[in-house]
This record gives sequence, C-alpha cells and structure tokens, in this order.
Amino acid sequence: MILTVTPNPSLDRTYEVPSLDRGEVVRATGERVDPGGKGVNVSRAVTAAGRRTVAVLPLGGPSGALVTELLDAQGIEVAPVPIAGVTRANIALAESDGVLTKINAPGPELTAAERELLLETVRRQSPGADWIACCGSLPRPLAPSWYADLVARAHTAGVRIALDTSGPALLQALRERPDVVKPNAEELAEAVGRPLATVGDAVKAAEELRELGARSVLASLGADGQLLVADEGTWFGSARVDAVRSNVGAGDSSLAGFLVAGGAGPGALASAVAHGAAAVRLPGSLMPTPADLDPGAVTVTAEVPVDRSLKEPAS
Repeated sequence: MILTVTPNPSLDRTYEVPSLDRGEVVRATGERVDPGGKGVNVSRAVTAAGRRTVAVLPLGGPSGALVTELLDAQGIEVAPVPIAGVTRANIALAESDGVLTKINAPGPELTAAERELLLETVRRQSPGADWIACCGSLPRPLAPSWYADLVARAHTAGVRIALDTSGPALLQALRERPDVVKPNAEELAEAVGRPLATVGDAVKAAEELRELGARSVLASLGADGQLLVADEGTWFGSARVDAVRSNVGAGDSSLAGFLVAGGAGPGALASAVAHGAAAVRLPGSLMPTPADLDPGAVTVTAEVPVDRSLKEPAS
C-alpha cells in the first residue's frame, strides 16, 4: 500500500478554451472537475495502476466534500482530517495550442490542533504502508520544518518516505534523510542556487542534494527526460512522445510509477518515465492505466548524456 499525504489539497476545475483573450468573454469548449493536489494525483495514478493507496488530506467546506466524493468515485480510500476552513478551489485554462494558465488559490489556514491531527492521522495510517509519499505546498501557517518532522516520524515507524516539494520545505527536510526526493528541473536549480543548463549540471545538483541528506534523487527534466541518482548508481531515462495533450499531473504520475515499481533502480526509473510519458498524452489531469503505457518507447541508460543541453534551462 502507498500512503499519500497532501497538506494543501484542492478542487481543480479545468476549462478548455480556443484562446485566452484578456478583458474578453471567453467561451469554454469543455470543462472537467478533478480532485487536486500533488499527493492526491499520486494516489489517483497508483489506483489507475491497480495498486492500493490511502490518501491523507485536510478537507473542509463544500469543495472539500466534493473532493471526497470524487475520490470515492475513483475507488480511492480517503483518510480525511476535518478542518474549519474551506478546501481551496483552483482554475486551469487550457488553450488549443497547448498553453496552460493556472490560478491556484492559497488554501485555508490550519489551526494548531488541525496540524497535529494531520500528523497523527499519518501515524495511524502508516502501518502496512510500503511508502509514504508527501507532496506539494504547505498550507498556512505550517512552517517549512513540517515536512522534516513528518519524515522523522515516518522513519521512526519504519516506513520509507518519498518527498515532492520545493524551496525551504525541501531543504529543511533533507536533514532527516528522505528515501527519495523528486524535484523538477526548476526546483532542483532553486535548491542549489544556480542555473542548470545541461543534464550534467542536473546530475551535479542531484548529487549535492544527496550530500545534504537525500538518499536518492528522482529529477524530472521535462521533455529532456528523468534522472535517478542513488547509492547504486546514476541513470538517465527518456521516452518518445509524439504529441502532448496536457502536462498536468505528469510529474505526479511519474512518482507513482516509480513507487509502484519498488522505488529503486533502473527498473523503477523506467516505470516512472513510462507513466509520465503516458500522462502527457491524456487530457486534463487524467492518470494512465496499464493499457496507456508504452514501455517500448522508454530508454534507460547508465551512460548519462551529461553534455546535452536542457531545452529550457532551469534558473
């Protein structure tokens, strides 16, 4: 079982529009409503892969109730943490040329009692978990050290933990030695404080995160591929993708693919790449099923192309 923790979940409403014209009435050609948040997406992808997952998340108000209803309909077990505030609602505008504009609400403030209940709920749900995946931004007023506390508690319970966050929350959590961290290229550059222009730059940055405490680093480089840097070695994975429909949740799908394949080694990296490539071929934030995967389009090698330029250098 994979337990996911989403401290700041959302209700995500996506509108498909021909183009986005400021100051004009824009008529949508389609819309969909999904439960949102990075950990929620990981649970959705794990479920789509046919594995059991439990999603821990604070929920409140009508939008929180709808998130629960949508997850229940997808067969995802929810361990809700009731809060007095209202779960945030986000809006995404997907243009026909592939450009995506997102408006993310800040989310509710959690009381001290709600913050502690969130940690306690994770503790109660941890027995029997193969992994705990902690993902996304922290709601107000959680301190950046909150994820570090959660990593420490998970390790005390003997459970491996995967962390997908950024900024001070990522850096502070490293001291507790998370089993895997999953930054994208921009987050990796932010963590080391310098631009990344090549795959080799990304490898060096991942090695620095490991020196700070991360046991392994699964780095998403967007269209350039993915890196896995661990004690056992360094691997580079990529996949052929003919057309991109939506990249919403692709990184979360990759993390799910990595964890359901064991969370270590080149086989898990291949699964991560296959899940991410399948996700971008699907509309909105749909998560791929096994039938959507194309393992034959995936290449994983220990010969990392360190001199290859990143298509969009992270800064």
